[in-house]
Amino acid sequence: MRNEYAADLGLTEADLAADWHTQFDSWFADAVAFGLPEVNAMVVGTADAAGRPSGRTVLLKGYDPDGFVFFTNHLSRKGVEAADNPYASLVFPWFPMQRQVVVAGRVEPVDRATSAAYFASRPRGSQLGAWASPQSQVVTGRATLEQRYREVTERFAGEAEIPIPPHWGGLRVRPESVEFWQGRAGRLHDRLRFRLDEETWIVERLAP
Repeated sequence: MRNEYAADLGLTEADLAADWHTQFDSWFADAVAFGLPEVNAMVVGTADAAGRPSGRTVLLKGYDPDGFVFFTNHLSRKGVEAADNPYASLVFPWFPMQRQVVVAGRVEPVDRATSAAYFASRPRGSQLGAWASPQSQVVTGRATLEQRYREVTERFAGEAEIPIPPHWGGLRVRPESVEFWQGRAGRLHDRLRFRLDEETWIVERLAP
């Protein structure tokens, strides 16, 4: 199973924006305009205190020059690993465009007010699910989850607003490197990386 990449596409140093955030913003807009489904889906890689890795797909919920934000149950596997070993990678796999973005950096919690504001914007069903699901924990079956969901639905039946669970909130990946990958013919892909060197961002070309 092999697909040849287009010969007329490329990414040069002259093409890059002045900073990673502006470049990501441009590529993200391109992906939206291209019509990719779930443009904000990203693979989040974490590792436990012993260095054993795990990965999963999560939805990006915001980004700015300070980093990339997603929300999760802090007692989930990724939440626990991010607390024990506060570094993560993100991969945006925009394959139909022959592009991907790879981020690596330190993980830090989002402030509680921001997490609460985002939680309040979620559909009520998703809010109830955040209370009902012991994410990443072993459960005896689907019926257990459905019973927990019924219980929290009854618990908050008279509440106009559901409060944010104490174990739920946002995480920010503050990048130390952001790589922009463009497929090229002959597997001579373009890989240009913004890397933080102390307090200065430098641009490096990586061999494919």
